[in-house]
Amino acid sequence: MAVPQVNPVYDLVFAGGGTAACVIAGRLAAAAPDLRILVLEAGPPTKDLLSHLQPARYLHHLHPSANTVRFHASSPSDNLGGRALVVPCGQCLGGGSSVNFTMYTRPSASDYDDWETLYKNPGWGSKDLIPLVEKTETYQVKPDALNHGYGGPLKVSNGGIFTNVGEQFLDIAPRVDMARKRGEDVNDLVSVNVYGRWQKWIDRETGRRSDVPHHFIYNQEKNTPNLHVVTGVRVKRVLFSGSKATGVEYIWNPTFHPEAGDGLHSVQAARLVVVSAGTFGSPGILERSGVGNASVIKPLGIKPLVELDGVGESYQDHNVIFPPYLASPEAETLDDVSRNNIDAVSLLSDQWFKNGKGLMAHNGIDGGVKMRPTSAEELAEFGPEFKERWDSYFERAPDKPVLWMGAVGVLVGDPSVVPERKYFSIGYYNEYPAARGHVHITSADDVAAPVDFRSGFLDDMADVRPMVWGYKMTREIARRMPLFEGEYAPMHPTFAEGSQASHIKGAPVPVDAPKIVYSEEDDKAIERYTREFVSTAWHSLGTCAMKPREEGGVVDPKLNVYGLQGLKIADMSIAPGNVGAVRRSTLDPHVIADHSFAHVQNTYSTALTIGEKAALIIAEELAVQGV
Repeated sequence: MAVPQVNPVYDLVFAGGGTAACVIAGRLAAAAPDLRILVLEAGPPTKDLLSHLQPARYLHHLHPSANTVRFHASSPSDNLGGRALVVPCGQCLGGGSSVNFTMYTRPSASDYDDWETLYKNPGWGSKDLIPLVEKTETYQVKPDALNHGYGGPLKVSNGGIFTNVGEQFLDIAPRVDMARKRGEDVNDLVSVNVYGRWQKWIDRETGRRSDVPHHFIYNQEKNTPNLHVVTGVRVKRVLFSGSKATGVEYIWNPTFHPEAGDGLHSVQAARLVVVSAGTFGSPGILERSGVGNASVIKPLGIKPLVELDGVGESYQDHNVIFPPYLASPEAETLDDVSRNNIDAVSLLSDQWFKNGKGLMAHNGIDGGVKMRPTSAEELAEFGPEFKERWDSYFERAPDKPVLWMGAVGVLVGDPSVVPERKYFSIGYYNEYPAARGHVHITSADDVAAPVDFRSGFLDDMADVRPMVWGYKMTREIARRMPLFEGEYAPMHPTFAEGSQASHIKGAPVPVDAPKIVYSEEDDKAIERYTREFVSTAWHSLGTCAMKPREEGGVVDPKLNVYGLQGLKIADMSIAPGNVGAVRRSTLDPHVIADHSFAHVQNTYSTALTIGEKAALIIAEELAVQGV
């Protein structure tokens, strides 16, 4: 196969072809077809491939052999039982939009306002961003719903089936967790403590995933000959003339272009370079370009061009656990798809091709809740370490949840290491974890070298306590669901012999059965389990934060990299960092600590919003109308 042709010069060059880059490039190309745009993506194309179009196949991308994601391993942590956390990131055209769980989850409105006020980013408040959230979508669940859009290219629905796992979860949960109620919309930007059907980035009519390549890029191939997308390219660094970005240097990814060799190539950008390589990729491109903390890049032989200590810092993610439960044979789950059971997948695909319905038009997630404590008694159950965080952060913002909890009709994990049968999981994670880490390069020349990655997961007991509570509550819900046939013990806590909390077997208990009483020793067992089983939620962000330079910022509100011209960053890495690394006792009491946009359960929505905002910013600077 011939290596793709790359022209010497373009007006705009995108280093990375993820969610935000596709939105920006697609919007600009549609408005100005004569604009020469190049998108360089490290992974493969995704056009018309069932692994991307059929929503239920998302778990296949988590397989270690998948070439649509890149796996990053952290340094081992004592707070994770000595484990290294492994984080998969989308590496294909469209990035996470092409491989994620298709969960439609959006932030609280106050999160947008924090971007503008706390982090001093004019134009990034809720009044500015909510219209952009609505611009991208067509909400197919209900007409005239609060804060939803109806004219965008990406479709939002409940998926092709209402599974009995989801129905039972939504029936049982409010009867067990009586502090919360059932409602219609869990993603209207304002509601919390409402159990409801979980919407999905799935087209109700076709059953297809609503990704960005098929709705912003591939649909323009005939209309915009100057929109040039090249896959299988690893961007090494940005090229400069003085302090002005003039292009990028790249190599061909040997996984997709083995015949191309390992030589360096370059392409010029006449007007602008946009780095959109994600939370793990964007800081690395900057550091290899001489932009970052001198103490990180100088030992690698890189001469600093601009010193920005925030590059690669303030890494954030959601820490999640999906305890699995044994499901009865009639449970509607994705386990057959996860195992690639050929006969079952064939039947499900036949239905999907026929009418876009059924489990293949689904992600297994039909119900969930964004919860926050509703009483002093419930708050006390989260422990004293969390109480301090509640007082400084959550209490003043009633739209901010503490935990997400929801049912998933599949075992979330490697199906080859468990008995072949049906499972369901009830997951939970911290919406605004205190954890902070970093991502830095380890080589000046090897673009594929492993990164120096520290997650910060569970370093703070304020993150551990809510997870302990989440396990207890989701376990109570699970064991009352009619489809419940017991726990899959190897993936649950190990309690002491004789404990009331010991492994649950067999049939479900009545809804009004007494709740399990946990001893202090039981709580310690759940904490050990949490540290041993917690994992990433794929929601990495924050390593090139948009905030003032003197506060560790990397880009300004126009997404310009500080100290440079002609260079912007537009992806989840710009989500503002936190002041959580400062000891709480030293904080100004008028400053809200540990603030972030990180609560977004699936950061796809946020990446889209960043893309839409960046498209407007760039269009204004280039005098492009109609974006």
